[in-house]
Amino acid sequence: MPVFFGVFQGLMPVAGYFLGGLAGQLIESYSGIVTLVILGIIGGNMIREGIEALRNPVGREKAETCTTARLSMPTLVFQAFATAIDAFAVGVSLRAQSVEIFSASAIIACTTAACCVAALAIGRRFGHLLGDRAEVVGGAVLVAIGLKAMFL
Repeated sequence: MPVFFGVFQGLMPVAGYFLGGLAGQLIESYSGIVTLVILGIIGGNMIREGIEALRNPVGREKAETCTTARLSMPTLVFQAFATAIDAFAVGVSLRAQSVEIFSASAIIACTTAACCVAALAIGRRFGHLLGDRAEVVGGAVLVAIGLKAMFL
């Protein structure tokens, strides 16, 4: 998971840097809306499923099967892309400031991957405290990221 998020966060500024002249303003204008819609759908679905799980407890095996299905390869790629859309606009800005894009994107990718590793470690260590509420909290975080992308 950290690799997916790091790669997408690192590649999107490069794409913005090189494609920014073509459609940079258009993409920069709508990236917040697209991010909010994608993360709102994913996060809203997680919140709905988490609330259903809290209302109707299921066996441990069934819950683990559901979690594995949500962390499939297409889901990870989709979430990594959705959270990296605004990084395209960063690439456009970096081009305007004549920043060396490859070193900047490598730093962005490594920082993102390191933050994901730290978040996974924290989640594994303290996830049991939230129990079934973790899915609701995770969905709320995704929706909050989408709202941040839209309004900030």
